[in-house]
Amino acid sequence: MVASLIITEIYASVQGESSYAGIPCTFVRLTGCPLRCRWCDTAYGFSGGTEMDLDAILSRITELGLPLVELTGGEPLAQQNCALLAERLLAMGHRVLIETGGSEDVGVLPPKTHIIMDIKCPGSLMQERNLWANLDRLKPTDEIKMVVADRADFDWALKIISDHQLTSRFNVLLSPAFGLLQPKDLAEWMVAEKLNARLNLQQHKYIWHPRAKGV
Repeated sequence: MVASLIITEIYASVQGESSYAGIPCTFVRLTGCPLRCRWCDTAYGFSGGTEMDLDAILSRITELGLPLVELTGGEPLAQQNCALLAERLLAMGHRVLIETGGSEDVGVLPPKTHIIMDIKCPGSLMQERNLWANLDRLKPTDEIKMVVADRADFDWALKIISDHQLTSRFNVLLSPAFGLLQPKDLAEWMVAEKLNARLNLQQHKYIWHPRAKGV
């Protein structure tokens, strides 16, 4: 049987988030997600999409010609062959990022995959879906992202960071929920707490329309 994935879109843009922000990147958006975060900006990727075999996906990525590739969604790890695609990309010499919502096992990924994993704050309404065992499957070079909607979310995030010693184990990113929390407020809270974490703005939402696709 030929390995395939359901794909919503494949496109080239600049990486909008993480320590790779601003770097040209090819995005492979896989269709489907088991979560329903309150502020999700990619609900169009919950269903539909086109089934593509891995060779066709890799051919399109090669056409776009960028060494950095991100697997995203939806939730990319909800599809079984996502890890195989990452393995194939790494074998071709690509730097592979994956952005995952944290509800699926990241241990299936090849070790060289750079993981950017969400921990869902209460404001997302999905905090019960956090798979805490993933914290023991991440590498020190991987990144943890928390999207913060308000002060209550921020205080919750501080407790999680302290309880799991996250800032001494991983790169930690705090993102203001777009349209719900002003970046300056989150920045001020982080400075006041002397937090060893990165303020993570979604650059693409400031460059293009916040709901624009393919960017």
